[in-house]
Amino acid sequence: MFESAELGHQIDKAIYDIEAPKLREALLEAQMSLAKSSRFPVIILISGLDGAGRGETVNLLNEWMDPRFIQTHGMGKPSDEELDRPMMWRFWRELPPKGKIGVFLGSWYTWPILNHVTGRTKQAELDQSLERAKRLEKMLADEGALILKFWMHLSKDKQKKRLEMLEKNPKTRWRVTHRDWKHFKQYDKYRAVHERVIRHTSTTEAPWTIVEGYDSNYRNLTVGKVILEAIRRRLDDADIKTTTDHAPPPPLPSIDQLDILKTLDLSQKIDKKKFKTELEKYQGKLALLTREDRFKDITVIALFEGNDAAGKGGAIRRITGALDARCYTIIPVAAPTEEERAQPYLWRFWRHIPRRGRLTIFDRSWYGRVLVERVEEFCSKTDWMRAYSEINDFEAQLVRHNIVVVKFWLAISKEEQLERFKERERISFKRFKITEEDWRNRNKWDEYEHAVCDMVDRTSTEIAPWTLIEANDKNFARIKILKTLCKQIEAAMQKNSR
Repeated sequence: MFESAELGHQIDKAIYDIEAPKLREALLEAQMSLAKSSRFPVIILISGLDGAGRGETVNLLNEWMDPRFIQTHGMGKPSDEELDRPMMWRFWRELPPKGKIGVFLGSWYTWPILNHVTGRTKQAELDQSLERAKRLEKMLADEGALILKFWMHLSKDKQKKRLEMLEKNPKTRWRVTHRDWKHFKQYDKYRAVHERVIRHTSTTEAPWTIVEGYDSNYRNLTVGKVILEAIRRRLDDADIKTTTDHAPPPPLPSIDQLDILKTLDLSQKIDKKKFKTELEKYQGKLALLTREDRFKDITVIALFEGNDAAGKGGAIRRITGALDARCYTIIPVAAPTEEERAQPYLWRFWRHIPRRGRLTIFDRSWYGRVLVERVEEFCSKTDWMRAYSEINDFEAQLVRHNIVVVKFWLAISKEEQLERFKERERISFKRFKITEEDWRNRNKWDEYEHAVCDMVDRTSTEIAPWTLIEANDKNFARIKILKTLCKQIEAAMQKNSR
């Protein structure tokens, strides 16, 4: 694979001096068109061998382009804050919005490669990391992102010459480190791993461009022209979401009309005296669990979905009433802002992933895509159909990082909802809770019920199952939620202690 990049490509300086200004001007024009249209983001990964010109290439792109619409991220060793979250968190938070370019010097491939070459991980773990990277890139591409991946390559002899040349020049000596020479001694091992990575992750959505890095003139023109042509081609495309025409058919209603929500016993109740006793018991237990030293080693995410007026807010208050305000955060999820619409769908949830030792509560969540956005047709059929697998993958990454994901669906009957709606209209201090949108949603009760059943069926996994809460009786629901949360936290801490 690398043989074609070892042909000794060179560009004469006189030719470069003619071509470079024209290319720079064209890139600026394309960048301005991209910024004006704000139709898609551009994600550029610069990877490759030490001494192959990665840093110089990034510097040149920043020199040639308008700094207002391009941002570079040097993804070096993860910080303590980043290590507290899943590996992909640090990349999600730096993704460029639509209309801008994000350049990553170091990427989601860097550490899996380093860990494997240095023997910290086995082949299976590397392959799993590559699969996660491919799923991420496909999701970004499906969201409309233009992904350009460059691999700067050098033959072993040329890498040695390049490092020696940089080391001899006082102006570039700082670029060569002990680590670079250490990596050079492992050249053959790195090359084998690099070939495997490129072979497995050069996809239709995000192919690798291998660039010989020895001659800077050739390297600069090659990278610049690939970026220019890709942006121009995408700007000329009328529809940037190429998968829309191949949408899979939506799931069908069950033949016997039996769904999981209809199996719930919504008549379950708890009397007031028992409720007070149970509330004190489980709030106390939750308080003690979150104050244990073992809690510092885990992270908890509790998300609440449910019918309108099902009691999500009241249930959340019973949880927070047991907690130190310094250890939890509540994220109320509403319609996306302009900033959030300029990013991939899951971005606004990734950004709120907490550090270890904290509990974050989502009042509504990433499941909006397969619920309200599906039913109200705020997104395409393709978008909400692929969201199931994207959500499962997202939650798998959270759980893999020792995050406890607790998912609650609060279910009430259609008759109970009507009573609560009327009560909200009747009582002045509750009137703010009822809106025209609530009544419109109620008119689509059957469509929402169908969507909920599909959601549970497709996303209630072994590692992140749904807990269905019979919520006609608010007190019964609150106790069941507290008991479930305590049980999940206790199990996670015991697992960590083994």
